[in-house]
Amino acid sequence: MSDFPKHVEFHEEGPREGFQIEKTIYPLEERAALVDALAESGLVQIQVASFVNPKTVPAMADAEQLFAAIHRKPGVRYTALWLNEKGFHKAAATPGVDLDGKLMFYATDGLSMRNNNCTADIMHERQIGWADLYAEHDVPLESAYIMAAFGCNFEGPVPLSRITDIARFMVERFSDEGRPIPRIYLADTVGWANPEEVKRRIAAVREIAPEARIGLHLHDTRGLGGANVYAALQMGVDLFDSSVAGLGGCPFANHGDTSAAGNVCTEDMVYLCAELGIETGIDTEALVEAGRLAEKIIGRRLNGKLIRNGSLEKYRREAG
Repeated sequence: MSDFPKHVEFHEEGPREGFQIEKTIYPLEERAALVDALAESGLVQIQVASFVNPKTVPAMADAEQLFAAIHRKPGVRYTALWLNEKGFHKAAATPGVDLDGKLMFYATDGLSMRNNNCTADIMHERQIGWADLYAEHDVPLESAYIMAAFGCNFEGPVPLSRITDIARFMVERFSDEGRPIPRIYLADTVGWANPEEVKRRIAAVREIAPEARIGLHLHDTRGLGGANVYAALQMGVDLFDSSVAGLGGCPFANHGDTSAAGNVCTEDMVYLCAELGIETGIDTEALVEAGRLAEKIIGRRLNGKLIRNGSLEKYRREAG
């Protein structure tokens, strides 16, 4: 029998993940309005922007201005992404950024080189410095991501042993220092996961890090995103990154069709949880409206299903 969690937490990444891959630079006011609409839905965390090289990701060049333009809602964390210490310092210097101490470990050199211009092993060593940097700035260490945890477009399948080696390194290094990592994310950065492998890798990481909360960062690149979320729910996972209307994708992932590389759709996955009787604290209808706003801003049909068809509540009311 499935052991579904009673409550699931979704961290919204659309404003950052969704717009970073676009070639068009969309008006700041429209992106700020989307962040505000998402905050009204009951989401507790929204990743607003990234502090990265503007030459590489020009859509994120105005991150400071975007944080200044949003209307902060109490109880919502407005976070950011950075890929190096320079990016962290920029985020720390920007008013309104809720700093979340996160580490990033890579399962392959191929993706690490494209994202960070260094090998996976060098990036792993840098994470020790990141953890020290967070401590210096009184930023709690909250989570660690294992990127390309299921496979890599540059190197192919990633063996389970590579994931367990990384998890074991995390536990041994940081727990021995008295700063254990509370959350470990398995990130299907480029869309290789399938439901059975999701279960297998969750179980393996839990065996190594039983005290850590497991989260998933899933992409719906090949149409298995919802099935992978369901498999994770069966394993009791209660933490997911997602993107409104299915926006987004990694700009360095070597995808032929970037429009198919987005995160799992927030409103569709919230609806899935509702249908399974799992609480999220999110107003589905408000989230659907935010998804429709995202589609209007982007100006093309997006991958979300609920923004087109709505939930079943209308039909249930009419039938009831």
